[in-house]
Amino acid sequence: MSDGPLIVQSDKTLLLEVDHAQAQECRMAIAPFAELERSPEHVHTYRLTPLGLWNARAAGHDAEQVVDALVRFSRYAVPHALLIDVADTMDRYGRLQLLNDPAHGLVLHALDRAVLEEVLRQKKIAPMLGDRIDPDTVLVHPSERGRLKQALLKVGWPAEDFAGYVDGEAHPIELDESEWTLRDYQRQAVDGFWAGGSGVVVLPCGAGKTLVGAAAMAEAKATTLILVTNTVAGRQWKRELIARTSLTEEEIGEYSGERKQIRPVTIATYQVMTTRRKGEYRHLELFSARDWGLIVYDEVHLLPAPIFRLTADLQSRRRLGLTATLIREDGHEGDVFSLIGPKRYDAPWKDIEAQGWIAPADCTEVRVTLTDAERMAYAVAEPEGRYRVCATARTKLPVVQQLVERHRGEQVLVIGAYLDQLGELGEALGVPIIQGSTTNREREKLYAAFRTGEIPTLVVSKVANFSIDLPEASVAIQVSGTFGSRQEEAQRLGRVLRPKADGKQAHFYTVVARDTLDQDYAAHRQRFLAEQGYAYTIVDADDVLGPSLPEAG
Repeated sequence: MSDGPLIVQSDKTLLLEVDHAQAQECRMAIAPFAELERSPEHVHTYRLTPLGLWNARAAGHDAEQVVDALVRFSRYAVPHALLIDVADTMDRYGRLQLLNDPAHGLVLHALDRAVLEEVLRQKKIAPMLGDRIDPDTVLVHPSERGRLKQALLKVGWPAEDFAGYVDGEAHPIELDESEWTLRDYQRQAVDGFWAGGSGVVVLPCGAGKTLVGAAAMAEAKATTLILVTNTVAGRQWKRELIARTSLTEEEIGEYSGERKQIRPVTIATYQVMTTRRKGEYRHLELFSARDWGLIVYDEVHLLPAPIFRLTADLQSRRRLGLTATLIREDGHEGDVFSLIGPKRYDAPWKDIEAQGWIAPADCTEVRVTLTDAERMAYAVAEPEGRYRVCATARTKLPVVQQLVERHRGEQVLVIGAYLDQLGELGEALGVPIIQGSTTNREREKLYAAFRTGEIPTLVVSKVANFSIDLPEASVAIQVSGTFGSRQEEAQRLGRVLRPKADGKQAHFYTVVARDTLDQDYAAHRQRFLAEQGYAYTIVDADDVLGPSLPEAG
């Protein structure tokens, strides 16, 4: 028995004592392969999953490193059966390989013949395969490359894809580093992606994922299709590419609800790609409109299901996924792994913060007590409407006003999910509101005024969760969210993490109704950020300007 911060249990849960001197070092060591499940004050619970271990394996970590981290930090002897299971699970990755055979084309090759025999007998897998070439190799129908990888992952034998990629239509793209240079971690992310061919780069909001995309494009030197969450994000990509690369405005097309331009670099929104007419996805032909050499998926954790289906057909193209978190609330992490690629690079948020590339952040949960009338309304609400009742309680309004006043002189975002609530907040604070119905022109005008400081406070709906470049924002006040979405919490904190010119830290407040679903969902949302090392201070609304609230500035 040692004095380590970790307790490793045979049910594959890991208990981390948060206040231990080695807790942060341990968190960094287990982050590549363990997923945080619960994060109350003193003990955080992680879990080992096959997907987590396979992602670690694909990123270059071997079973020996995982076992070493568990043994080194564990307080008690690690269950021997668990160590064997970790090694066996990681060993499953890559026993099947997809290769490009010079004589036969795409083949599935087994390093373990028994595994090949096993998968050949799977009813869903057999139709994707052709003739047996030799005892260890079977033909694969080229159009089934993606779906086969999906199916193999589901039966527990993830294939390593060495089949290579077509170069696509060449197009000259160079980085213009005359006034800036790639940061070390950005270069490592690009190198990790390029060595693997396809996959996902995980970086905090504000850490420059767009630059990683631009550098990957400069490596590919080919026509590129970039998929983004919305038109505003797409135009930010365009501005960045023109500023940071040799690309000109004429070389970059926008494919959105407003414009349909197909150029050597084309930026398309997920929304237009998944628009249906008479039951058909009319715009998915964009994927085959050119001989793309690279496809970039921005905010890959939001990739809509129809695009997964198309991505299964694009396995011969290099694919780069960019995200702040691989968490998907729909459980499609396995599809990201098999169809976009495994995680190729992942930088802990606190590492990037320590290097000064993102701002330090102070996270505070402010709990309000509902009035008797609000409590009764919540108690009698239908189950499906209960969260809305507590999340939009008017009792939150004066708290938000106090917080905005407390941070007078700073750039403040007030973020919520319900339009009537946002309307009330905008009116009470006397500030503009940006929501789904706000035109792109009006959005861009308001964002520009916010960047210059002309407008110090904005009320925004979930349209501002993603890919909005507001480097001056230093305070975010969250009043309601998408139930218990961890990815949304990460994105919203990300709105204020860009480094501040004056070196000040960021403040992230969540205003929560006590003893309701709002409080339960808040605890769930905070899990991902706790995994990154952020601690939430919980204060009572009555003390919102008192000494128990961390000092502003």
